[in-house]
This record gives sequence, structure tokens and C-alpha cells, in this order.
Amino acid sequence: MNVHFIAIGGSAMHNLALALHHKGFTVTGSDDVIFEPSAGRLLRQGLLPEHFGWFPEKIHKDLDAVILGMHAKADNPELLKAQELGIVIYSYPEFLYQQSKDKTRVVIGGSHGKTTITSMILHVLNYHDRDVDYMVGAQLEGFDRMVHLTEENDFIVLEGDEYLSSPIDRRPKFHLYRPNIALLSGIAWDHINVFPTFENYVSQFRIFVDSIVKGGSITYNEEDAEVSAVVEASENTIRKLPYNTPDYEVIDGETMLETPDGPMPIAVFGKHNLNNLAGAKWICQHMGVDEEDFYEAIATFKGASKRLEKIAASASSVLFKDFAHSPSKVKATTGAVKEQYPERQVIACLELHTYSSFNPKFLEEYQGALDRADRAIIFYLPESVAIKKLDPVLPGQIASAFKRDDLEIFTEAEAFHDFIFDQSFSDSVVLLMSSGNYGGLDLDKLAKKVSES
Repeated sequence: MNVHFIAIGGSAMHNLALALHHKGFTVTGSDDVIFEPSAGRLLRQGLLPEHFGWFPEKIHKDLDAVILGMHAKADNPELLKAQELGIVIYSYPEFLYQQSKDKTRVVIGGSHGKTTITSMILHVLNYHDRDVDYMVGAQLEGFDRMVHLTEENDFIVLEGDEYLSSPIDRRPKFHLYRPNIALLSGIAWDHINVFPTFENYVSQFRIFVDSIVKGGSITYNEEDAEVSAVVEASENTIRKLPYNTPDYEVIDGETMLETPDGPMPIAVFGKHNLNNLAGAKWICQHMGVDEEDFYEAIATFKGASKRLEKIAASASSVLFKDFAHSPSKVKATTGAVKEQYPERQVIACLELHTYSSFNPKFLEEYQGALDRADRAIIFYLPESVAIKKLDPVLPGQIASAFKRDDLEIFTEAEAFHDFIFDQSFSDSVVLLMSSGNYGGLDLDKLAKKVSES
């Protein structure tokens, strides 16, 4: 096939472009800006656009399809040209479904945990040399790309994101995959800019469960009340298979998972990650991996990129980076670090960066999210609020939302950076949580300081 990507530089889009190029497709693309690592990876495969911008002349009748990314606008000149010529236009998830409609589709959904669970499943399958197609939202050790597509593999494992599919298709991505085997890990209000009420957000998961192919299955976290309610209320003719957190202990900073053969040390930690592991185990078993083989493989899993990723460590200090930004993720991640290091001071730094986190109503969801930290720090840039064309957010609003009297709040990048580098990290764990870059914080420099503490 001959395909063109509108907005090829996105994290998901460029990985799909690389996967199709690897599969033998002729791939072209456009974007108005492309950052690293996307730019370098596209360049190495000869797929980086020669010039940034939108060029309608790239759209011609010899194209079999156009794949439209969320970064583009509905009035994009290349999109308008494709519509004028009658070329088939796919959203990212629509195209993935077209490539996998004759396979067994395994879809991992949930407000939190889906990247980690998908990563665990792929790690176990890779460990045992079981080839599958896949799409995952983080770069994994031992994998060249975040998307892999073939003609011959029987299974495809898809991370099921609930965000919108494209500028002209406002359906959540995971509504389009029609899974044979599905998992639902948790429901906690997110993407308030798209789903303005909690009920509206929950309804997207009802649609997801009802989209499972008849005779298929849903493996679900029964410890999450919203998940249980959604799954149990569904009248879809599918098997409903609950899971919950396995028994474990933390001994001298090491997490020991209870298995049929006794306690087993694992690299990931925190109740939420053990719960993720239980879900991954059941999905792997549905895919033909027996329990003993799962445990053997998962013992070597070190985590997904940006999910409790250990950046540096010394004898007395550790630095973690985590993608957590929504209230439920922040609470789970902070609690996991304190449980793993109960005798150390946990310094939790959260950057407010997303549209939802600057919404006064949604801010209230953060109450208690940082309570397990010994020191709780909030950083945000008023410019980020202005760029999103939202009303100003004042430090007093944030302090009121978190309900923590000793909350430390920074609104200037330089002041936040000076604060971090002035800390003594002895007997401490530093946890940086953000989907941004902490105002340009030099992580390499900070890692060096922590390593020398």
C-alpha cells in the first residue's frame, strides 16, 4: 500500500509509520513540527519530511489511504485535498483495526495501568519467543518500535486509549478495536476537556465493554468499584473474569510476590503495579502462557519507560521519574514509593501540566493525592495555563484543592530548579511526576547529584 500520514511526528503516529515502512508499505508524511526522538527515528528510515508544513500537492490519487493524526486540525489543507479527491481517510485506531481485523485482538483499557499491563504482557511473550503484533504507549526494553504489524501473527495486543481518534472522528480510540479479549484496569475521571462530567467519562467504558466481540471475554479489576459496576451491568454476551491484587511483602526495600512456588523477588513495586501484574497474568494465560512460565518471565520485567523509572541511585538516595499526572495515578505512585522506602524521606514533586489539572472543578480531585509524601511540592507555569486559554490558576486554589498545609508551590521554572538542586538527598527518595518536562529541568545534572549523595 501507498499511505500518507498527516501529522507523522506524533509519538503514536511515527511509530505506526515506522511499522508500516518495516512491513513494506510506501510511506510519506507531513507535520508542522517534529521533536526528538521522533525526528531522528524517522530520519534514519528516510521518512522525515524534507520541509515542515502542510503541502496539498503531497496528496494524489495514487495514495491508497491517508492516516490522520490528532495533532492536525479539521481544516488542514492536506486533509481537505484528500477529502476532495475521495481518498480513504483513516484515524490511527481505524487503521490498526483494518490491519488486525482477521487476528485475535487483545485490548487493554483503563484510566490507569494500561501501558504497564500491555508492557508486562509483551515482555512475557517476548521472553518466551512468542511473536505477536502490538501497539503500546511506551518504549520497551528489547523492542525496536512501539508498533509492530505483520501478516502472519495470530494475535495483536493493543493499548486501548480512551482519548479521541482524530479531528474528524470524535470517538475514543478504544471504541474502534472490537476486542476478542479485553482487560479493564480502572476508571478515574480524566480528559475533562473532552469528557466534561464523570458520568460522560464512565459511559465511554460502557461502550468499550459492549464493543467486545460476542463470545469474547473481559478480564477486570474487581477492586475498582466503577469497573465492577460497568462490567457487571453489561448485557453483552461475553465471559466476565475478575482479578485482584496478589499477596506480596516488602522486605528491606525489595518486593516479594507470593507465587505457588513461594515468595519471588520482582523489580516493579507498589500495590497498583502488583494489581497490574495480576491482570497481565490472566491475559497471558488467555493467550496460552501457563502460570509458571509467566512468573519466570515477569521476574525480569523492569518496568515501562517513564513509569516509576529509576533515573539514579546511591547508597542513601534514589531518583524516580513517572508519567503520573492524574489524581489517581499521583496517589498510587506516591503511595508505592513510600511503601517501598518507609524509612526514607519521600520528596514528591508534581508538575501540573494538563488541561484537566488547571480546571478548578477537576483540581478538587487531587485532595489527598500527595498525603503519603513526606514533602509535597507542586510546580506549574502560569504561561502553560495561558497557552491553553484558561482562566489563571492561583497558588491558593491549588493549596485548597490538595488540602495539605505544608504544600510547597512553585510557579517559576528557575525557582523550582534552584529548590531541587539545593536539597540534601541523603536518606531520601525523589519522585518527579509529570507529563511535561518540569520547566526544562536538567535531569542528567540532577541524576548526577543524586548519584553522588
